[in-house]
Amino acid sequence: MIHRVREVTGKPVGFKVVIGTSSWLDDLCRAIHQRGISSAPDFITIDSADGGTGAAPQCLIDYMGQPIKRSLPLVVDKLMDYNLRARIKIICSGKLINPSEVAWALSMGADFVTSARGFMFSLGCIQALQCNKNTCPTGITTHDAELQKGLDVDDKSERVYQYASKMMYDVGMIAHSCGVKQAGQLSRKHTQIINEQGIPMDMLDLYPIHKALPEFAAIQSELDANVSLEHGGSG
Repeated sequence: MIHRVREVTGKPVGFKVVIGTSSWLDDLCRAIHQRGISSAPDFITIDSADGGTGAAPQCLIDYMGQPIKRSLPLVVDKLMDYNLRARIKIICSGKLINPSEVAWALSMGADFVTSARGFMFSLGCIQALQCNKNTCPTGITTHDAELQKGLDVDDKSERVYQYASKMMYDVGMIAHSCGVKQAGQLSRKHTQIINEQGIPMDMLDLYPIHKALPEFAAIQSELDANVSLEHGGSG
């Protein structure tokens, strides 16, 4: 289906998922190699179990799926196991609303990050959990003309612009402070994680770089020297 949609549209095609069990990732990667690497999705978007909108069922928000701190490294490492990391881009989402969280995701191996919640906050969302009821008190997710008056387009558009601009600036500053030219060059070697005792631990010790499994190691892929191993490069 992915290959068919890509043929018809001529555009990159992928899918979005909250990771639960992970055995299907092995099945997917093996099927890609059986069919040919060209059949692979162009991207996989990984969302966090604690994501979702105010319209999502509470039991799914609370109990289903894995948090992004577990699911992102799992997917990145699986793609490296099967030598598909250079072929498949990884998009990361799930409450990544400040520069440190975005830098963490890029260091872990995400190619780029998307944020719904951050932009909703910049619009004025107060998480009233009424997204699907047409009664959003801030006027964001409603067709009620009176409630919509709470969404001042001129004011909110400036806030959204400032949020996006500041996010990109600060992530770039973090990258430069780590000694790389761009955020895409951030890698696990640049990051430490504070453990429960308050002691910094090297991310590489906690999440070592995976080498391709022997049966897939010989597969040739184009490697970008300007990006790190976690991003499918050779840098």
